[in-house]
Amino acid sequence: MNLINKEVTHKRFGKGSVVEYNDSSIEIHFATENKKFVFPDAFGKHLKLHDKSAANSLEKVIQKKELEQEKVKQEKEEEKNRQRKEQQLRLEHEKLMKNHKLHPESQMVFWCDDEELSRVFTEWKVFTGVIKSGNNKGKPNKPTRIYQNSVCLLTARDSSIPEKDRRILGVYMVNEDFIGKFCEDGYIPAHSEYRLQLTEQESDRMPLWKYYVNEKSPHKMSWNTGKYRYFDNVWMAQILLDIVSLKSDTQEKELAQNFFEHFCRLNRIREEELPEPNGALMRL
Repeated sequence: MNLINKEVTHKRFGKGSVVEYNDSSIEIHFATENKKFVFPDAFGKHLKLHDKSAANSLEKVIQKKELEQEKVKQEKEEEKNRQRKEQQLRLEHEKLMKNHKLHPESQMVFWCDDEELSRVFTEWKVFTGVIKSGNNKGKPNKPTRIYQNSVCLLTARDSSIPEKDRRILGVYMVNEDFIGKFCEDGYIPAHSEYRLQLTEQESDRMPLWKYYVNEKSPHKMSWNTGKYRYFDNVWMAQILLDIVSLKSDTQEKELAQNFFEHFCRLNRIREEELPEPNGALMRL
């Protein structure tokens, strides 16, 4: 479409002809002066083309631009609504966390079987299991103590070895938006950043019972039933600190250190006040 020298009429300035135009502006020569207008918007309000063929082509351009503008407007509105909803959810979450009293035992240690281990380090989530009896029998367990300050500790032992030799295989902070009492499916997803898998050699140096103890039977190492236990926030800090010292790879060591510091901030633990591990293995 070529509009150069095409005749136009302006409601105020009268007749004129197109001198120059581009994607955003058009210059018209009138009897006494040249005037610039927004292109093609001015043709929908102030200018009229005399050439019918050019006018039809221009109308299509205007319609296309209006559709594009409407689409941009709609996308902006959708984005605004999305941000508004996110802000509302964030405020609700912050309110819940502000009112949440930090439980001294808000960490979870899991007994992972072979089938679960085959996917837990790829899907980065763990299942709490189902309720065994009562009115809610068959429904997933709700990890009610779990908030964004919580960690899931993944452990395992071969059936041929004693319970005291249970090893820590990996660890992750729960997803930052996770609130256990609202969990309906029993799955606890991992934080996008704070997650660590130990090598076989590292796991051999991380026995669970070095840290964990049943205070009612401090010299006894037995799991009995169930696939998870809540345990002390301080014990988890001890575990994370030891993982930092185990890591030799620079990148993994940095991640482990950041993980440890993040955990301590959320759980209000001071590294310099952290006691030495005193689990059941240390009391033999």
